[in-house]
Amino acid sequence: MNEDNARFCLLAGLILLYLLCGAAIFSALEHPFELRARRLWKQQLDNFTQRYRVNLGALHTLLRQYEEANGAGIRVDTLRPRWDFSGAFYFVGTVVSTIGFGMTTPATIAGKIFLIFYGLIGCAATILFFNLFLERIITMLAYIMRWCHERRLRCAGVGVVSSREESSGEEDSLEGWKPSVYYVMLILGVASIVIACSASTLYSSMENWSYVDSLYFCFVAFSTIGFGDLVSSQRQQYESQEAYRLGNCLFILMGVCCIYSLFNVISIIIKQTLNWIVGKLKNPNQRRLPAHLRQKRLKRNTVQPIPSHCPAGRHRYTEGSVETVCDSETDAGAVADGVCVGRRLSGEMISVNEFMVSNKVSLALLQKQLSETAHQGPRQSYGHQNGFSGGVGALAIMNNRLQETSVDR
Repeated sequence: MNEDNARFCLLAGLILLYLLCGAAIFSALEHPFELRARRLWKQQLDNFTQRYRVNLGALHTLLRQYEEANGAGIRVDTLRPRWDFSGAFYFVGTVVSTIGFGMTTPATIAGKIFLIFYGLIGCAATILFFNLFLERIITMLAYIMRWCHERRLRCAGVGVVSSREESSGEEDSLEGWKPSVYYVMLILGVASIVIACSASTLYSSMENWSYVDSLYFCFVAFSTIGFGDLVSSQRQQYESQEAYRLGNCLFILMGVCCIYSLFNVISIIIKQTLNWIVGKLKNPNQRRLPAHLRQKRLKRNTVQPIPSHCPAGRHRYTEGSVETVCDSETDAGAVADGVCVGRRLSGEMISVNEFMVSNKVSLALLQKQLSETAHQGPRQSYGHQNGFSGGVGALAIMNNRLQETSVDR
């Protein structure tokens, strides 16, 4: 079993164990409350039928009819219309964001069929938006963290050379520095907490929820879980109604973007943990590399310029250094702005141009792997990338844009 399959099996086993533990904990916490609620409801039904001499079967029929009406948007309390333009706009927002609260669902056959095609395009476009947001927020954090690092060096009396001096080959005091994924996780976590706490203050005052319920709603909504037991902006009238609904939409948008980014950073941490576990299982007696070897390994994960003698030739990766910069046949489109992406074991943060280049390389490699698999050809190894090889979607973005801590650090 190769390392990728080992990581996959290990992750599947850990997720199964996580699900079993979660089920046991939630069952212990919630099942007694469910039993008490059932007993209370049965007692209330008995008291009602005895007091008003109502047939229990007829009452059950009425309650089932109310459940059907409830699914169509009919409530005992006065709520805003579900399918006027503002209500429909709120609904499509929950669809394309994949939150799906469930308090509003199409009841007609035409509406259900239209939802399938509408959600197919809308969800895909929104996921693309989240990925582009992730790309930009990581780029912004990289610039901010580098600026803070430069200021810290200047305050310590260490000179920082300009990019022009870097290109002339002089030593830079920032050489080898890369933003840590843990700092990015911390920043995104703090931002998510600030947004959630601010939104909870708004919801607790406008919806008359407890602060804990408001925090719970924020996580369920921002993470796009969307249970639907608590839904904001559903009453017909609020104080400063338009301002509240605008603030509600902005909080949900910012919260979803931040939590989405945070989840992807955490997935990188989980991936690193799996790498460490697999490495320990494979080499239990492996010692920590010396400092000079770790520094040498770090320096080889860089963006290399294209050699003048091979503008479009084929080069290959070696274990000791980055010899390859591009492959005109398999890595189509890998060259951009005079730079080719070398093998990045740690997925360091890169510029937008380099990000687009690396995505093209990953897509070309993925297509070639799929082609070889379809023809039952030998599966070529394209270099170990300190984790699952390749990667798609937001995880691939994070791999290309974040400095992951090496497993032998």
